[in-house]
Amino acid sequence: MLTVAVDPLTEFFDAIKSPMTKDRYEKRLDIFLKHIGSEGSTLKERAADFASKAQDTKWATSVINDYMRYQKQRAEKGEISESTVSNFYKPIKLFLNMNDITLNWRKITIRFPKGRSYGKDRAPSIQEIKQVLAYPDRRIKPVILLMVSSGIRIGAFEGLDWGHIELIERAGQVLAAKVKVYAGDVEEYTTMITPESYRALKEYIDYRASQGEKTEPSSPLIRDLFQPDRCGYGWPKIPKRLKANGVKRLIEDSLQTVRKPLEKGKRRHEFQAAHGFRKFFKSRAERTMKSLNVEMLLGHDTGLAENYYRPSESELLEDYVKAIPDLTILEEVKATPEIQDLKKSYEELKTIVLDFIQNQENLNNTLEERFNRIEIERLKEKIK
Repeated sequence: MLTVAVDPLTEFFDAIKSPMTKDRYEKRLDIFLKHIGSEGSTLKERAADFASKAQDTKWATSVINDYMRYQKQRAEKGEISESTVSNFYKPIKLFLNMNDITLNWRKITIRFPKGRSYGKDRAPSIQEIKQVLAYPDRRIKPVILLMVSSGIRIGAFEGLDWGHIELIERAGQVLAAKVKVYAGDVEEYTTMITPESYRALKEYIDYRASQGEKTEPSSPLIRDLFQPDRCGYGWPKIPKRLKANGVKRLIEDSLQTVRKPLEKGKRRHEFQAAHGFRKFFKSRAERTMKSLNVEMLLGHDTGLAENYYRPSESELLEDYVKAIPDLTILEEVKATPEIQDLKKSYEELKTIVLDFIQNQENLNNTLEERFNRIEIERLKEKIK
């Protein structure tokens, strides 16, 4: 019987549906292969060489551990963050799994640093977001309002089509809209956006249609500039998807209206370009929503909880609606009496916690002073 040799790299690519994920995983896999000295002048040849040698699982585990040790050292030097170290092993694991090479990944990953679950940077304020929205590019409004009301990552824009936005109405009233993120990819999840964000997206799509573009579900959600827009040089009828780098550049340009130049010695701004909007969503949504629901809308892996906690779409919507007043930037939204009560309780609890922390600090200071006095008295007694 004739057997057909399967290319290891093809097996790897077949497991990835999203072009964005494929690009990211391909680059990181090749960085690893070059690091360990895989033979070959092309990625395909290097991948085949690694797949062949990795049949020796002890050798494969050893080179992966050495590589991840190198990434940990980079994190210790501040070249990368601790939380991103684990991203370097994911393409390797997928490659080996797709080529039927099984390693003890629990033993490998237990060596990774956990990293902080929070960043030192802060979320932007409502006023700062309003200043960003004043940037003279009609794409900034739909982009920013989508990000602050859903917490999606910049990379998600590469695969977002107009058809991935689904309006949710009740009795003729717009409640919110669903967004399918990373559609068709293993990382696919659903999040939600505010009515304000949906209207900004609809207004942007309608404008493009008025200029001659044939907008349809498969149309890119955010596209290139075109005449007569500022600095536009594209054709209205031929939309070109704005990729992640383009969205990032758009946001960074708009932030120049808000940010001050970094002081000497500082490397980070008070809030990060894209992640700051994601942090805004999380911090504002958690005022009224269940934390697990917020994590699900962010596309986070909730661990064991997802095996036991599976809220329905209507339950998620009911919870998300509570957060809409806190996630709305430009429009006036009146919170329901229930939400107002929740906000009041939140502020009261916050005050109690802050008072408790202050009291603890005062108590610690008092105890430290007493301890110091006792030590001084003991020293005096010894001197006598």
